[in-house]
Amino acid sequence: MKFISFKKDEKLFYGVIENDMIYDLHKLDSNISKTMLEFIKGGSDQLNLAKNVIQENEPFINIKDVELLSPLINPPSVRDAYAFRQHVATARRNRGLEMIAEFDEIPIFYFTNHNAVFGPGNFPVLSKHLGKLDFELECAVVIGKGGRNISVDDADNHVFGFMIMNDFSARLLQMQEMKLNLGPAKGKDFGSSFGPWLVTKDELESYRKTSPDGDRYNLKMKAFVNNIQVSEDSLSNMTWTFAQIIERVSYGVDIFPGDIIGSGTCGTGCFLELNGSKITDNQWLQTNDNISLEIEGLGTLTNKIILDESV
Repeated sequence: MKFISFKKDEKLFYGVIENDMIYDLHKLDSNISKTMLEFIKGGSDQLNLAKNVIQENEPFINIKDVELLSPLINPPSVRDAYAFRQHVATARRNRGLEMIAEFDEIPIFYFTNHNAVFGPGNFPVLSKHLGKLDFELECAVVIGKGGRNISVDDADNHVFGFMIMNDFSARLLQMQEMKLNLGPAKGKDFGSSFGPWLVTKDELESYRKTSPDGDRYNLKMKAFVNNIQVSEDSLSNMTWTFAQIIERVSYGVDIFPGDIIGSGTCGTGCFLELNGSKITDNQWLQTNDNISLEIEGLGTLTNKIILDESV
């Protein structure tokens, strides 16, 4: 199933989308949770109710009549990993640095702002964010089952589904603050976008391959800026699997249903890497630019950069 959250008549809803038509799950069955987060917390019981609704009813809301939001608008947390070797190695080489040995020791991650979550559409920034504003082409998982000290062998069972993630980055702010060996913070916390929908694992079964380190998914990844393709990779090229990342994330702490964990930037998946490799010529995002991230099986997430003039 493909889950979406949306706004209609200034009210928030969520549901399942099929062929551009939406099932309003709670309206069709009041036993189904009112919010996406509560639905995820409900586990298999809620999923089974949703399957029954879809089998017994027809969708009745057209996607053209709603405003799409992030599939999960209020995640308990958002973490972002650093899982693609090509991106890490190339970005370091472009800065005159050797590949760091610790990359092969632990799947590192950081926390970003779970209260600055956007979906498709306009993405507002302030003037300082436009200092080398960058996109980052990523995939994210949403945790469906909580846990603590989760092993690699069990970690994939804790994943509810997958969605596209754009980890927007203000590189000038990021570079300044990280000289102090702390962060990233203000270079990242103004917002990430997700969507257009949250896809359950069963929809991606044909792309899945098992490995001793957890499931891998052979999903093509592409990025377009103003309709010009700038990036291409595959999710199967993650050096660290989501299972390995979840094992690391949950070591000594609880993870919760609705937690979002990003893959990190794929190879060629941002201007920082592309500019350094001379693939692009000192290109950064500007106001009115349109950025479309496409992942096979997960759809296309499109944002337009706009200047927030309220400040």
